[in-house]
Amino acid sequence: MSMNAVVYQGEYDVTIEEVEEPEIQHPNDVVIDITTSAICGSDLHMYEGRTAAEPGIVFGHENMGVVTEVGEAVSTLEEGDRIVLPFNVACGFCQNCEDGFTGFCTNVNPGFAGGAYGYVAMGPYKGGQAEKLRVPYADFNALKLPEGRTHEDSFALLADIFPTGWHGTELANLQPGESVAIFGAGPVGLMAAYSASIKGASEIYVVDQVPSRLELAEKHCDARGIDFTEGDPVEQIIDAHGGEVDKGVDAVGYQATDPKDVDTDTEDYAYDPAKENPAVVLNQLIQVVRPTGQLGIPGLYVPEDPGAPDDMAAQGRLGIDFGKLFEKGLKLGTGQCNVKQYNRQLRDLIIEGRADPSWVVSHRVDLEEAPEMYERFDAREEGVIKVLLEP
Repeated sequence: MSMNAVVYQGEYDVTIEEVEEPEIQHPNDVVIDITTSAICGSDLHMYEGRTAAEPGIVFGHENMGVVTEVGEAVSTLEEGDRIVLPFNVACGFCQNCEDGFTGFCTNVNPGFAGGAYGYVAMGPYKGGQAEKLRVPYADFNALKLPEGRTHEDSFALLADIFPTGWHGTELANLQPGESVAIFGAGPVGLMAAYSASIKGASEIYVVDQVPSRLELAEKHCDARGIDFTEGDPVEQIIDAHGGEVDKGVDAVGYQATDPKDVDTDTEDYAYDPAKENPAVVLNQLIQVVRPTGQLGIPGLYVPEDPGAPDDMAAQGRLGIDFGKLFEKGLKLGTGQCNVKQYNRQLRDLIIEGRADPSWVVSHRVDLEEAPEMYERFDAREEGVIKVLLEP
C-alpha cells in the first residue's frame, strides 16, 4: 500500500510523492492516521540545504492523529484514540529519559543523544507530513487528547512550538514579575512570549523585523514589539525598560541576521544567508540581561554548518562575548525541548480554556500545498507564521 508524503528532493525542493505506508515493526508500535502535521522552522534548515540531509527523507516532526493499528505489547492505547506526539522520539527507560530529558534519549538513535521524526541525523523515523505515521515506544511517546476535532490547531502545537517556547522560559528560569527580552518572533519566539505572559512576566520585549509578527506579540502576549531595523535592539529595550532586563530568550539560533546588514528601504523580509551573523543574538542577550540574570537558548545551534558565513561558524564555533558573560555572572541554559516535561500540563491548560495558542496558526492547507508553503515560509513572507498541513 502507498500514501502521499512530503519528500525532500534537494536544496529548496520538496515534492508530494507516493511512499510506502508504515507498518507495525515492533510490538510497542502504533500506526496513526495523521489529522494534522506542521511545517517547522527547523525543517527549513534541511530545505535550504544547510544540513547533510539526503534526498528521500519524509519530513514532519510535529504530528497528531488517530490510532489505527496497535502493536501487541501496547497497553495504554487502542484504535480510535486521538494522540499528539512530541517531536522527540524517546525510549522512556534510559538514564536521560528517566531523568526527564527525553530530548536526549540515548537508545533511539545510536551514537547521538536524541531522536526525532523526519529529521536528518535524528534516527530512522519517517516524518508525519504524510497520511500515516509509525509511532515507536507508543505507550511512552503518545499524549492522549479528547475525542473529536476540538482544539485541533492548539493541540497540534503541543508537538513542538508551544512546549519549546515554554522551554525557552524555563531555561531562563523566568519567574512571575520578572522582565524578559525574547529575540525572534517566529512561531517559537511567539510561543515563548505567550508562555512568559501565562507565567506572569511583568514586561515582555519581543525583537524581530516583520511587522505582522510583532503585532501578534503585542496583541496576544501583552508584549512590546522591538523592530531591530529601527535601531540597536539592546538600546531600544534598555531605553524602554529603564535598564537591563531580568531574563532573555534566544528563539532565533544560528541563522541570526545582523541588524546593521538589513536593508531598511525595503519591505522584503526574505532571509538572506549573506547577512548572517550566528553569534549576534547571543551577544545582544549578553548585553541586555542584567548581571546575574539568565539566558534561555532554545534556538537551534549546530556543531557543523555547511552554509556558514565563515570557517569558524562552519565548525559550530561562534564569536561569543564570553568575557562579558563571565563579568556579569550570567547563567545560560541550552538544548532542544524535552516535550514530555511540559505537554501534559499545557494540554490541560488548553482543555480548561486557560491557554489557546492557536492564534499563531496562519495557514491550514491540504498536504498537496506543502511545496508552495515551504517556499512562502522560507521567504519569511508577510503573514505566513505557522503552517498546518492536513492530509
